[in-house]
Amino acid sequence: MLEQFFQLREHGTTVRTEILAGITTFLTMSYIIFVNPEILSSTGMDKSAVFVATCLAAALGTLIMAFLANWPIGMAPGMGLNAFFAFTVVGALGYTWQQALGAVFISGVIFLILTLTGVRSWLIAGIPHSLRSAIAAGIGLFLAIIALSGSGIVVANPATKVALGDLTSAPALFAILGFFIIAALDALRIKGAILIGILVVTVASMLTGNSQFYGVFSAPPSLAPTFLQLDIMGALHTGFIHVILVLVLVEVFDATGTMIGVAKRANLIQDGKPNRLGRALMADSSAIVAGSFLGTSSTTAYVESASGVQAGGRTGLTALTVAVLFLLSLFLAPLAGSVPAYATAPALLYVAGLMLREITEIDWGEITEATPAALTAIVMPFTYSIANGLAFGFISYVVLKAITGKFREIHMATLLVAILFVIKYAFFPE
Repeated sequence: MLEQFFQLREHGTTVRTEILAGITTFLTMSYIIFVNPEILSSTGMDKSAVFVATCLAAALGTLIMAFLANWPIGMAPGMGLNAFFAFTVVGALGYTWQQALGAVFISGVIFLILTLTGVRSWLIAGIPHSLRSAIAAGIGLFLAIIALSGSGIVVANPATKVALGDLTSAPALFAILGFFIIAALDALRIKGAILIGILVVTVASMLTGNSQFYGVFSAPPSLAPTFLQLDIMGALHTGFIHVILVLVLVEVFDATGTMIGVAKRANLIQDGKPNRLGRALMADSSAIVAGSFLGTSSTTAYVESASGVQAGGRTGLTALTVAVLFLLSLFLAPLAGSVPAYATAPALLYVAGLMLREITEIDWGEITEATPAALTAIVMPFTYSIANGLAFGFISYVVLKAITGKFREIHMATLLVAILFVIKYAFFPE
């Protein structure tokens, strides 16, 4: 049944490989079930209810991805989007969290309309080949900065912005150990190399007393404090126009950039061949709407899905595994919390290096293609935003093509997106 539904043979994979890939993806993105409640609770939302909403939104979005698109991509409330929700919309602008949820709902509906009408696919079709490759490489660099900072190998520095951390600290040493285990096992073509690396570091960390085993079971808390609490009418206030615009722009290009990068790595998008990108786009846009009802910020595709792809994930069975694990997390929160961040960091760092291969597909001999591509990849990690990298790439692509007399090479979608990003930065810089 699984073979027929998910077309495993056609994708050159097996049930075992897909499940291992799903577990790997889940382990690298499961931090969100603890981080998201922490961030959103700063707005006054009930932390326990947000925990449940996060697990349910992630499971629902990933299930849609599994059965509708048959892609190995995990969905969950997005990092960056939750910070914008909590610290900008509620914290800085002073709106209530109920109104902010209303804005998430409206942006999700707009997102869904753009997807259903084909406008989003048209926008994506206008992405130049050089920028597509740069998106994948940029996401790799973005994963690298997440991994290096999460393990303490790279730290903040007031003079140099970033600096080398304490390599003798336990997190850094465990991350380095995990990286070499994963790289060596993968070089030896041992299946599940990434998962093995994560588990070895987790167990070693517990045995040496650097992390704790928190137990296994706990009853899931109530969802009532956030369920159906969104204030849609309150979000229709004129002051919310720029909030909704920013949400839509970030949702469209963060999610789209992530999907293209991860799907390209899984060889699911090939020039001139049909693919399921349209269905995948439906999955994330509908998940945003559902998440607003449950009580969480915008749900999006996760860059951490690249770790599962590297572990062999190629179909929706990987996503189904991720969804099931998110549902189990409702009851196994203590167990999920036993995996330290520095155990998943080496997996992200290793995948980051692999994703940089995409830069070889950029035409470095053509300045008007190479420069925007380079900017796209560079800006993502340095601004900690996939959307910012896309903005710099699109805007510089249009400007360089125009001033060098190659305006006809600019797709209308690329021009429109560049203009929208200029408007966003000019009038809504938050």
